[in-house]
Amino acid sequence: MKKVLSVVMLVALLLTLAPGAALAQEEVVCESDVVVQADDWLSKIADKFYGDVLAFDVIAEATNAKSATDDSYATIENVDIIEPGWKLCIVSPEDAQAMLGGEMGTGMAPAAGVVPTNLSGVIKVGGAHALSGPIALYGQPIRNGIDLAVKQINESGFLGNATLEMIWGDTVGDKEQSINVFNKLVNQDQVVGILGPTLSNSAFAADPVAQEAGVPVIGSSNTASGITEMGNYVFRTSLPESAVIPNTIKQTKDALGLEKVAVMYGNDDAFTKSGYDVFAQALADEGIEVLTTETFAKGDTDFSAQLTKIQALEPDAIVLSALAEEAANIMIQARQLGIPEDIRFIGGNGFNSPKLFELGGEAANGAISGSAWNISSTSAASQKFVADYEAEYGTKPDQFAAQSYTAAWALATAIRDADSTDRAALRDALDAMDFIESPLGPFSFDDNRDPDHPPVVQVMEDGAFVVFK
Repeated sequence: MKKVLSVVMLVALLLTLAPGAALAQEEVVCESDVVVQADDWLSKIADKFYGDVLAFDVIAEATNAKSATDDSYATIENVDIIEPGWKLCIVSPEDAQAMLGGEMGTGMAPAAGVVPTNLSGVIKVGGAHALSGPIALYGQPIRNGIDLAVKQINESGFLGNATLEMIWGDTVGDKEQSINVFNKLVNQDQVVGILGPTLSNSAFAADPVAQEAGVPVIGSSNTASGITEMGNYVFRTSLPESAVIPNTIKQTKDALGLEKVAVMYGNDDAFTKSGYDVFAQALADEGIEVLTTETFAKGDTDFSAQLTKIQALEPDAIVLSALAEEAANIMIQARQLGIPEDIRFIGGNGFNSPKLFELGGEAANGAISGSAWNISSTSAASQKFVADYEAEYGTKPDQFAAQSYTAAWALATAIRDADSTDRAALRDALDAMDFIESPLGPFSFDDNRDPDHPPVVQVMEDGAFVVFK
């Protein structure tokens, strides 16, 4: 359907790895060897060594050629899957360019294409997020990321003679209010697209408004299963839990030797229920025993009954699908009850806010979660984003700011590529968008309109998220 670029890349890779075209081991000279780390993927390594994310096939080809006679090198059968500990062959930039048969460094650009000629004036974009109430702990960093991106888009002349204007609506994290905000943005403000809402619950309620009206909507914090299945105008820059949690469980099982766990989840929220479903399947797939499954509701403050039961069962870890406020309270009460710190809490997207430590304090240290991004990323785009965000707001960005910043740039790229503000044209441009630079790494949407980039696993250490190893 889409991604002509991806198809071309795949065909090219298959040709380079075909037996008749494969390099002989003696033809490959590794300028250096790289051992894959937990947050690595081939395009990221290619960008680091060659300045071109599309040079990943060179690394695969060279490594496979070496592995034919030296089993210390990995055998790469699927370029989307590499494992920590694998040894890869990195040839010189000159050899890489020869293997590619063309110039490197042109594989991805944030502003590819001709400056638009049909755009002018102010282009209205809707922002629908929780800017007040308890969910604002996610919504405010999200707004910051979007506002920063819009400022840069306008100041850089990215859209030629046009500029973006954000029309903001406060959803308060409430389903009915989200519907009201979407209706206003679509029908009264006549926005070309909507960035939001904050919660998956709100998305299931409000996204159908945009879908029915033919208005593209990009969620940057909606990770529940089924979000993009609501319609072909619904996109997201937030990795679904189904793309993050299995990797988290696998890595923590290997690192911590998990054999048996207790599970807790919020049973009245689409996000936390969806996260629980994915956790349950991932634990089963990894052969980890679930000793008990305990539930709670949003707004609960006393978790002593569930935690006392869990304490008696002596699990290796507690798997927790919760938003930050409930998660922090559960962690505090667990440590107060005497559940030792070596029984880790393992969670999903709900953990990934600095508010977890602000609310949970020392009890949040050691909490592990799957994420789309970590602030320690060494990519140039991520480092620039962090520096720009800190300069603008005087604080460090979180994952949600990185995802919303990427969402705003993705919509701007679609407007630029379409050279139009027609909503259907923007939807098609989003669907066909090639990889762009972003804090999340090389970014695009897959055929289901979900984000196309790998996850990371991180751990809270002294109030900061670091990559889990």
